[in-house]
Amino acid sequence: QMKPITTQSAPSPVGPYNQAVAVGEWLFCSGQIALDPSNGSIVGQGDIEKETSQVLKNLVAVLKAGGAQPSQVIKTTIYLIDLRDFERVNAIYGAVFGKGVSPARACVQVAALPKGGLIEIDCIAWLG
Repeated sequence: QMKPITTQSAPSPVGPYNQAVAVGEWLFCSGQIALDPSNGSIVGQGDIEKETSQVLKNLVAVLKAGGAQPSQVIKTTIYLIDLRDFERVNAIYGAVFGKGVSPARACVQVAALPKGGLIEIDCIAWLG
């Protein structure tokens, strides 16, 4: 049975999707960009480190709303506008997901992201 997950601590979806969906012992979190949940504007104004921090803050809020912690994430995908930002993103990402067993991960460069963001991250967590 699918259960939608929502929290006001992360940005509201900008389309016909949920912040996350729980299915059995799995939590599938939609991609988060660097939106401030209180006003819907991009945080960081083009600063990849500030955007990455906000993206991870939003993603952790969705995980918590779904009953998970970062340590339960088994797979992430990072979407970057510019792969030259990889090292700076990796340092911030590692502070959230670098403890214990780090999740499997893919990182790809994309042509564009919603609202002009520089980074988006989604994930899958195991609730068991």
